[in-house]
Amino acid sequence: MGRFILRRMGVMVLTALCLTLIVFFMTNLAPNLEKLAKTQGNFRMSDEEVTTYLADHGYAQPMLVKYGQWLGFLPGYVIEGTDGLTRAKCQGGAEPVETTPTFCGVLQGDWGTSTVIKKDVGVVIADKLALTGKLMFWVLVLMVPSALLIGILAGMREGSRTDRALSTVSITTSATPEYVSGVLLIAVFASSAVGLKWFKGTATSAMDTATFENFFLPVLTISLYGVGYIARMTRASMAEVMTSQYIRTARLKGVSFPNIVVKHALRNALIAPFTVIMLQFPWLLNGVVIVETLFNYKGFGWAMVLAASNNDIELLLGISVVSVIVVLVTQAISDIGYVYLNPRISVT
Repeated sequence: MGRFILRRMGVMVLTALCLTLIVFFMTNLAPNLEKLAKTQGNFRMSDEEVTTYLADHGYAQPMLVKYGQWLGFLPGYVIEGTDGLTRAKCQGGAEPVETTPTFCGVLQGDWGTSTVIKKDVGVVIADKLALTGKLMFWVLVLMVPSALLIGILAGMREGSRTDRALSTVSITTSATPEYVSGVLLIAVFASSAVGLKWFKGTATSAMDTATFENFFLPVLTISLYGVGYIARMTRASMAEVMTSQYIRTARLKGVSFPNIVVKHALRNALIAPFTVIMLQFPWLLNGVVIVETLFNYKGFGWAMVLAASNNDIELLLGISVVSVIVVLVTQAISDIGYVYLNPRISVT
């Protein structure tokens, strides 16, 4: 198991480097840099002025050099601009500027400064992650038990009326996008036109104090899609286990049906759903973009939209790092947990 974990860690590091390099390359394409220069300078800047701005601020360096500086493998730039000012990546605009290049990248804890929010990217991401983490927690509390219960009840007696009814509900919820279910829930339960003003159609106030009134609709909107997906996987796994030979043997021995389900079928049936549940974490982290925008909840997804729409390169890169880490860590936990749940799998 130790060697398996070390191999997974090595693969995770290589994958993270490759993915962040791709994102870095795409965010530093010439059109994006030109838009950044005009946003920070003047929209009437000529092509020569744009080139000068990018050169003075270190964006004209080779791509791999900029990537190494951003990661912290290479020392940051020290450039004497055409305007007579000396700028250093690691100084943050401080005066006087040190002429000796130093290391200041992601590995050193320096994530850069957001050009839109005007704050340190690390501080912004920590704040937005905390808000999205609160949303994700309540989504998982509602989604996972509900999905497992629906899937187990449907899979226990495959082909029954209960199975057909629950499967119809699962397929309907998983086939309905969040932006559709969110709009419908707001129209029915938060709109004065219908009359059922049970909840608030915005979750902005939930950023400070989350209540059932202002937080339930976004939680329910995200949960509905995930419930259907997990329930379908659980139902398929449970139905397969219930037709296994050892289940038939237990029935022939006179073991009661509840004991068969709880003691024999449940553990093996949860192997596939466990993997699916772990994969919900990266989906929740990046999939809340629509819901957070719809309910005006300024979390991680909202910050992603803000950074993308305003070409905030530093914030986009920071968000990409967090997203990559979450995906890789959850996949590693899923692989390790899969091994523990299924002893037949060898990791030697």
